Amino acid sequence: MKKTSLTLAIMALAAAAGGAAHAQSNVQVYGLLDVGVETANNKSATGGSQTSVISGGMNTSRWGLRGTEDLGGGLKAVFNLEGGILMDTGAQDGVLFKRQATVGLEGAFGRVVIGRSFTSVYDTVIAFDPMGFAPYYSWATSGPATGPSKYGFTTQYDNIIKYAGSAGDFKFAANYAAGEQTTGAQDSAKVGFAGTYKLGPANLMATWERNNGNTVPATGARDKNTVWHLGVNYEDGPLKLWGVVRDYKLVAGKALTADVDATTTWAGIAYKTDDVTTLTGAIYHVNVKNVAAGKDADPTMYVARYRYALSKRTDLHVSAAYAKAKNGQLTGLSRDDAGFGSSQHGLTVGMQHRF
Repeated sequence: MKKTSLTLAIMALAAAAGGAAHAQSNVQVYGLLDVGVETANNKSATGGSQTSVISGGMNTSRWGLRGTEDLGGGLKAVFNLEGGILMDTGAQDGVLFKRQATVGLEGAFGRVVIGRSFTSVYDTVIAFDPMGFAPYYSWATSGPATGPSKYGFTTQYDNIIKYAGSAGDFKFAANYAAGEQTTGAQDSAKVGFAGTYKLGPANLMATWERNNGNTVPATGARDKNTVWHLGVNYEDGPLKLWGVVRDYKLVAGKALTADVDATTTWAGIAYKTDDVTTLTGAIYHVNVKNVAAGKDADPTMYVARYRYALSKRTDLHVSAAYAKAKNGQLTGLSRDDAGFGSSQHGLTVGMQHRF
């Protein structure tokens, strides 16, 4: 009996000690599951239509772990592990924690994390896309996959050091991703800056990023990809408006290789008819530059979405889109899958649940 009592006492003390050790820690399991059905035309070279079960109609499906530990004096340790899910097959979307794998510190100075993460530009621009970077349908991260370039920015970096801070109505962020090349610190290095300013019901945004390639021995130069954004959103009661311009330029490091240049603009409007229903419309346009006369596609995509909240965590959504290119060039709705015609239309119906 005495041994049993002693064992129970030790277990109780260990539990109490463990509770004290973790009392200032917080770990959360979270996720977003989005699945639906899409039907679209021009899904093949013969113009055939296709109906498919899709993952991520309104947002990319994901799951993750995130947490904080209070270190005292206003300082916290933070971490985030996040991976993608393909809801149509149940498969893992890329490597286990493709989306985020970071640890860092947070305090009065702001927040610093290191590992793999979304870029400072992504964290900023996402609030200025009326479709919220929806896989079906948005060209805010990049244009349609068809063509010489997607003319977009980088959403995530490996080997990243990222900082975010604020001062009153001004928020600012920066990141640096090491190229980890023996040929020099600037080979494959990536850097970005972003800032927003709240001005009454409006928010102003500006970003800039540079992605380097590796030095080409024959020319002594490297590819340099530069992207900047300027944008604004405005919210008044049930109404919200967006407007953004992005300039993309890739200066080639190889000899006799043309630079790639394009400007993407988009605008959108959202209106909440009541507490559960939101109607959204958006237009995306890519002005393709530095190509032969009559070869610029200059695609435009029109999108409309109906969203109905069944609860605070579950939504039904319906999206319709139409994309059209000039000069008989190919285009498509998708930023991932090539199009097979000079136009394409699609419709998605889906459901999203957050936990």
